[in-house]
Amino acid sequence: MRKGIHPEYGPVVFRDRAANHAFLTRSTMTSDKTIEWEDGNTYPVVDVEISNVSHPFYTGTARVLDTAGRVERFERRYGKQEKRGGA
Repeated sequence: MRKGIHPEYGPVVFRDRAANHAFLTRSTMTSDKTIEWEDGNTYPVVDVEISNVSHPFYTGTARVLDTAGRVERFERRYGKQEKRGGA
């Protein structure tokens, strides 16, 4: 890698305030805010709106919405397709 063209890569704490969850990882992101971590060291902290702890896909609360009965309306218009016999 060429010197002087890449951002600093170091430990950063990402904090999901909605879920009261934080994790320490390495990143090029920076912040003026800091937090004292469990190991006693102080790291920059970046607040995020959503993480794996609060995301509906990972928490199992994701819902598939069939707004206005689109599937039923399609089946009424074009008929339900029957399975074709294969060879």
